[in-house]
Amino acid sequence: FNTNQDALRGQRARENELRSLESNLPYEGLEKGKQPNRYFPSNAIKTTKYSLLFFIPMNLYEQFHRLANLYFVGLVILNFIPEVNAFQPEIALIPICVILSLTAMKDAWEDFRRYQSDRKLNNMPCFIYSRKEKQFVERHWKDVRVGDFVKVVCNEIIPADLLLLYTSDPNGVCHIETANLDGETNLKQRTAVSGVCNTHPEFEPESFNGILVCEKPNNNLNHFKGYVEKPDKQKVGAGIESLLLRGCTVRNTDHAVGFVVYAGRETKSMLNNSGPRYKRSKLERRLNIDVLFCVILLFTMCLIGALGHYLWLNAMPVVPPYLVPPTSGQLDRPSLTSFYMFFTMIILLQILIPISLYVSIELVKIGQIFFITNDIDLYDEETDSRIQCKALNITEDLGQIEYIFSDKTGTLTENKMVFRRCSIMGTEYPHKENAINLLIKVRTSSGSLSHSQKTDAYLDFFLALAICNTVVVSMRNPKRHRTFTEDSEENFQPSGQTEGVDTTGLQPCSPHPPSLSDEPALTSDNLRYEAESPDEAALVYAAKAYGFTLLSRTPDSVSVRLPSGEVLDFEVLDTLTFDSNRKRMSVLVRHPITKEYVLYTKGADFAIMELLGTPYPEHFSGNKKNIATVTQRHLDCYAKEGLRTLCIAKKVQNHTLSYLPNAMAAIENRERLVMDTAVQLEKNLTLLGATGIEDRLQENVPDTIQALREAGIKVWVLTGDKPETAVNIGYACGLLEDEDLITCTNILDCTLEEVRRYNADPRNVDTTQNMSLVIDGLTLDKALSPDLLDRFVALVKHCRAVLCCRVTPLQKSRVVKVIREKLKVMTLAVGDGANDVNMIQAADIGIGISGQEGMQAVMASDFAISHFKHLKKLLLVHGHWCYTRLANMIIYFFYKNVAYVNLLFWYQFFCGFSATAMIDYWLMIFFNLFFTSVPPIMFGLMDKDISAEMLLGVPELYKTGQGEGDYRFTTFWVSILDAFYQSLVCFFVPYFVYQDSDIDMFTFGTPMNTSALFIILMHLSIEIKSWTVVHWIIMLGSVALYFIVTLAYSAVCVTCNPPSNPYWILQSQMEDPMFYLICILSTVVALLPRYRVCHSLSSVGLKIFNCPEFWGVFVSTFYPMVLNSKSESSCGF
Repeated sequence: FNTNQDALRGQRARENELRSLESNLPYEGLEKGKQPNRYFPSNAIKTTKYSLLFFIPMNLYEQFHRLANLYFVGLVILNFIPEVNAFQPEIALIPICVILSLTAMKDAWEDFRRYQSDRKLNNMPCFIYSRKEKQFVERHWKDVRVGDFVKVVCNEIIPADLLLLYTSDPNGVCHIETANLDGETNLKQRTAVSGVCNTHPEFEPESFNGILVCEKPNNNLNHFKGYVEKPDKQKVGAGIESLLLRGCTVRNTDHAVGFVVYAGRETKSMLNNSGPRYKRSKLERRLNIDVLFCVILLFTMCLIGALGHYLWLNAMPVVPPYLVPPTSGQLDRPSLTSFYMFFTMIILLQILIPISLYVSIELVKIGQIFFITNDIDLYDEETDSRIQCKALNITEDLGQIEYIFSDKTGTLTENKMVFRRCSIMGTEYPHKENAINLLIKVRTSSGSLSHSQKTDAYLDFFLALAICNTVVVSMRNPKRHRTFTEDSEENFQPSGQTEGVDTTGLQPCSPHPPSLSDEPALTSDNLRYEAESPDEAALVYAAKAYGFTLLSRTPDSVSVRLPSGEVLDFEVLDTLTFDSNRKRMSVLVRHPITKEYVLYTKGADFAIMELLGTPYPEHFSGNKKNIATVTQRHLDCYAKEGLRTLCIAKKVQNHTLSYLPNAMAAIENRERLVMDTAVQLEKNLTLLGATGIEDRLQENVPDTIQALREAGIKVWVLTGDKPETAVNIGYACGLLEDEDLITCTNILDCTLEEVRRYNADPRNVDTTQNMSLVIDGLTLDKALSPDLLDRFVALVKHCRAVLCCRVTPLQKSRVVKVIREKLKVMTLAVGDGANDVNMIQAADIGIGISGQEGMQAVMASDFAISHFKHLKKLLLVHGHWCYTRLANMIIYFFYKNVAYVNLLFWYQFFCGFSATAMIDYWLMIFFNLFFTSVPPIMFGLMDKDISAEMLLGVPELYKTGQGEGDYRFTTFWVSILDAFYQSLVCFFVPYFVYQDSDIDMFTFGTPMNTSALFIILMHLSIEIKSWTVVHWIIMLGSVALYFIVTLAYSAVCVTCNPPSNPYWILQSQMEDPMFYLICILSTVVALLPRYRVCHSLSSVGLKIFNCPEFWGVFVSTFYPMVLNSKSESSCGF
């Protein structure tokens, strides 16, 4: 009873919204029942699914969740019932046992690898504080408990989720790398919770006597709410900025100590480890419908067999002597016998449902992924990365895409930002042309700062660029991919410098890591900036190019060196980080010279403009007073040039606000309280200026978009940029064309009516209006409302391209879902940042680009590529191949099984529907399990109906997979009818040859079985479009295997299948010329219609090749390629 009560209390403690944690130190050495945190799990993890003792029953239980396995096991059980068995029960066990055993071995190997990984992880060393030994002692990860104090050192992985209490850094800062969690390799700062432990002269864990109150575990990596309640009831807030997550790596910090908040399976990293995603492909959904048709067909054939057996029994005047009664001495009634015969026929014809089809599909998809990942054209040499395939079961969907939804920044563009232009107090300064004038003004302003103790707009503008960010200053770490290349950093050097101008402090930052020394000098050359986004890095490097060098950053201070060489140390009072709602970030500092409280803010233009107060200085007059209007005009010009824009503003505070500590200490409504604090701070701002940053297009983006559009794929761009910027990029990448009718209206009815009038005009028959739609976030929000949704979908269906601007991540995912569900089309979403994750997961296929925005998109995607241009070959070539191969293989599988099963069905008309088989049962099982199992897999892996060069040169060929594609309702039933015809030929040719003869049953069935092998394999030979050595080896090997196994079986098996005798059957047949005549005649007659159809299709293809329009497209596509290849080769001589 006490045990149950304790378990109930533990369940309540784990499920509470808030949990209170105490230190384990006072209770060290006591039994588990007296430990305060005993209800929470340990840090040991177990990701295995099975145990050694219960592997077999648990694995069988899991496999029997698949309906196909249950179906075949049910047939095996039926075969053990004497009244309905079709052949020896042991024989019926072979196919399902082989399938279950292969699957079990695969599952056991995968689980063993998980066990090895768990064991290695649980036994990793760590340091836990011991009260008895008064020091940190070495233990294993599995020994960590909630409430322990754990010490982590530099370059060590954090074993559990720790609340940071102490670091070796005097400012209480710990740098961590979160690449194992979110893929980001830039450093992040974590700040120790101060005032809860004695830290001077050394950290004393035993001095922690508070209670940590925190939320229950969740999988949000960017969110944590908690507070430490001291004995005097004072609460100290703790957020994600003080939490060290399991799996992260400590960098640039000698050591740190933390309090274990979550351990084991409750840590955020484990809660995010949901395993591989499972998506059902469109082809798989269609396959399940056709399997259902096969079940209906099977039941129909069995019903015919049962009815035929009933009529056959009733037609007999007397009981024939070969019907042996059971032990009771009396035969069952014909109706009961027919009922039993229905189930006997199901057992006999069971292979009509292809048991090996699903296993074959899995093998083919694994092979397809191998070919995709090893394609050299999809390899990126710069990052040494290849394409990643994470969803193993939707490769064929790559060949059926109709809509692509793409992010802009980092997807179509490089996301390598270059500072190009800026506007300060209404004056516009191009970085290259006019930078030297701006440099002189900046140096004059900074030189007079210490004398007049007054700041001006130019000084504040560049101070804001250097201060208002979350950039981490680093000197010791190795180079990471966030740093700029040499070409990019040269653009930060002000151009036009002359000998008469002093350029002190304007040395460009080296992209190479500095040489490590015992005491590195704090100079511009050995500084390196770790930014969470390339925008922040571009602004900091731009400020550095103009002499405002960010030297260091701590949670409480930031140091900037001015062009005059003077170093200013700003006290950081508050930081309001960027979020998607506010679209801005702010830093509140205390100016070291003026002693003013200054709020520096940067953000989107619309987010800053609505918060402006009065113009900056009072002494400005005339047009300069209307700075906001002039700056907005500059912003519009920047956007039209395709530049990314930001506004910079400031505000001087007379006092600091004390609301933030109270907001951070709150558990309930913390986000709303922090937002309210931000709103109170960020108002009545003074506009300083704006920036224009260039984000260049990736290589071959226009060519890729053009090819995708020719392939019948509509491309949408969903971005958070201004409409002017998006339109400019749309023209640059070829998404928009000069003759397009660009619609930027929110009046849906008028635009839709115009489209309908155009389509209704008889003069516009067989033409398409070149119309593109540009829509902003506010209008899109209204268009997606229930009353306008249908009209919006009707409009965009007629658009060649759609650009959605100023959209949020939720709007992106909503757009994808609406188009996918309303138009019933296959969608693909591609992006590179965390704001694209919702869109990627909403589409049928999500593709992440491993760019400059971290790896969140890659981790959430089904496929990951390095550049947008890789989409062209991934879809047009691999997508087409994967779909056509798998579709044709599935259709062939159905054909093969129906054709073979029908031989047994036709025989029932001549044996009284008694479920007798004229082929030996062992050979029947071997036929599908060995003789004809490998060729279809080879067909699904290696066949190429069209070469890669032709698919890339003529993108229109991709359209064959869109919509219903090759795997249509009619295609399936035509193949089934073809199987019926071929089985009739294969059965009745031997029947008429041996009619009125006295041959035995197996002598009649052996040439039929051999003919079926030749027909089925030759049918596949007709379907194969490209022959290789592998094709010849497998096809000839299957025939050789058939004869070797059958000859050996006939030679050694005298009474393997009593009372029948298959001994020496094939040997005798091969001595008879009639055997070869039957095989040749049956094969030719059965395959003649299929051959004629394929020959006719080839003739149609030749007519297409003879078409001048086709060769016009071909020549216009390939002739420039030939010229380029010739010019490249001539350059080599």
